[in-house]
Amino acid sequence: MGGGSQKKLALFLVPGAIWATVLLGPGTVASGDTGAVQWLPPTPPIGSTIAATAGVKLSLRLAASSAVPGNLVQIRPATRLPRGANLSSLPGNPARAVLRWTPQGRQIGDHALSFKAFDNSPSRLTSPIMTVPVRVRPGTAILSGVGNVSRWAFVVRTTVVRSGPRLSGQAKARLSRWTPENYPNPVMTLRERVDRNGVWVQIRLPILPNNSTGWVRRAALGSFKATSDHLIVDRAATKATLFRNGTPIFSARVGVGKPSSPTPRGEFFVTEKMSGFHNAAYGPVAFGTSGRSAVLTDWPGGGFIGIHGTNAPRLIPGHISHGCIRLRNAAILHLARILRVGTPLSVR
Repeated sequence: MGGGSQKKLALFLVPGAIWATVLLGPGTVASGDTGAVQWLPPTPPIGSTIAATAGVKLSLRLAASSAVPGNLVQIRPATRLPRGANLSSLPGNPARAVLRWTPQGRQIGDHALSFKAFDNSPSRLTSPIMTVPVRVRPGTAILSGVGNVSRWAFVVRTTVVRSGPRLSGQAKARLSRWTPENYPNPVMTLRERVDRNGVWVQIRLPILPNNSTGWVRRAALGSFKATSDHLIVDRAATKATLFRNGTPIFSARVGVGKPSSPTPRGEFFVTEKMSGFHNAAYGPVAFGTSGRSAVLTDWPGGGFIGIHGTNAPRLIPGHISHGCIRLRNAAILHLARILRVGTPLSVR
């Protein structure tokens, strides 16, 4: 490169993409050839290696110009691009182009992306071939727990939950499309992993022991749905608070499990919303959760912890239940208007 000085590559990570730019002085070219068509910043300098992540969009910017002011320059691939990659080129002087590519797990490894620039003069002046090495590494994206955002999805096909993101992982559970009460079955998603084993999602499991997690194939889940809601139940204070984007929007005193049948501590999520009970003990509305009682429960079907109304409001607040979280009927009706399936639930 001009003057033999060493140029450095800077990678900037922005949501959903990697933008590649270079720190070059004005007029510096990315090749020792100073012909009529030259590469310009932000084209990466020779010797640079671009780091890319499987499952994350890579955007690589290129520019080239002709020494003849009136000539029109175009940028094109010099060799076949990787599967899924696309080059958008804007002719001009200088010409500009952007390569966009979201590498897949099977594309992990080293790739050489080559480009050429040429003008529209009768002699068709061309630049030196620009080859950019790209190294694709496995990718892991955090789906829940960053800021106030959590993501969940419905199970769309019965699937086996594995101990790790691979088919050889130990089977931990089997997920159905339906809850025990025959509602669509949601799961809280924690991380997404893209590697040579495919695309896998780590989920929170509605099994004992509580707070268990496992991995399922991405294809077993529907689209991710985001929420900024978070319901927190404080057992010692016998209080439930619903937060939206970090701000409390609902609070009520509750009844929780007795010492002999405690409401389990941990991280759970709301799985379903039900009404029309014939048993007044559950009040007008009930929510299912992924929490399980290791002792016993008064939730239909056995084992699951519910959030519901009551026909004994005088007992609230207190440690009164077999593990479920009870609210006075007026409070559960208010909560039913704002609490949604997929909301994270923390019991402390």
